[in-house]
Amino acid sequence: MYLLAVLGNLTITTTVCLVPQLHTPMYFFLCNLSVDDIVYVSTVLPKLLVTTVTRDTSISITSCIGQIFFFVFCIAVDFFLLAFMAYDRYVAICIPLHYILIMNKMVCILLAFSSWFLGAILSLIFTLMVTNLSFCDVQDINHFFCDPQTVIKISCSDTTNIIMYTSIGGVLVGCCPFTLIITSYIYIISTILKIQTSGGRSKVFSSCSSHLMVVILFYGTSLSMNMKPKSENLQKLDIILSLLYIAVVPVLNPLVYSLRNREVMKAIKKCFTKIITF
Repeated sequence: MYLLAVLGNLTITTTVCLVPQLHTPMYFFLCNLSVDDIVYVSTVLPKLLVTTVTRDTSISITSCIGQIFFFVFCIAVDFFLLAFMAYDRYVAICIPLHYILIMNKMVCILLAFSSWFLGAILSLIFTLMVTNLSFCDVQDINHFFCDPQTVIKISCSDTTNIIMYTSIGGVLVGCCPFTLIITSYIYIISTILKIQTSGGRSKVFSSCSSHLMVVILFYGTSLSMNMKPKSENLQKLDIILSLLYIAVVPVLNPLVYSLRNREVMKAIKKCFTKIITF
């Protein structure tokens, strides 16, 4: 799963960078999403692979803090990028005549930069709060990685402030982008329904169907993790959902964008042909 995730997202990133036809806002954001997914899976899965092979389940405090930082950072960036990608599809479908003017190069760079910057700031603050927590002696984390919620749960310190920050951060990182995505798709669907021909509707919808599937995958697993009842009996289910969230979704993202998008498939073939010829 790790190799598939890295190779799949690396293929998308390389293709977008090398093929001029894909130098558009939608694929620029997709390239950022692929880079984020590579960092995301590389944060957790290599350590899990080492643990599986060596049976050594120990992890240093530094490595644990590092996992928490990059885990929170990548999730935040994912949410922001998906929201900006939805806005891009809204502009392209609902106000196409102004698309080039609105989604110009500078705006795209600014939106992508703000995703990474906000993700880094939010994650840094959260990680610093975690480092200030106290832990009674050696603690066992009942998970396959340093899951922030699990780490907070085993702390001996007062966790009121960090839980409050997590709630506020959840609204900012999860709910606000989700609202933007829903609003964008309400306008998109409304515009598609106004198209007279079924062929026209199908063509327009195909331009945003890949993004919609990725949103459903990402938000579906995220909501199932955070909205299920908190119970010790559901710990195994939580671990399984986390594995889907961390390993499966980053593998499916490049597959969805390549298999459902003829333009990307043609570009990938063209890119590989160039590499082989070179």
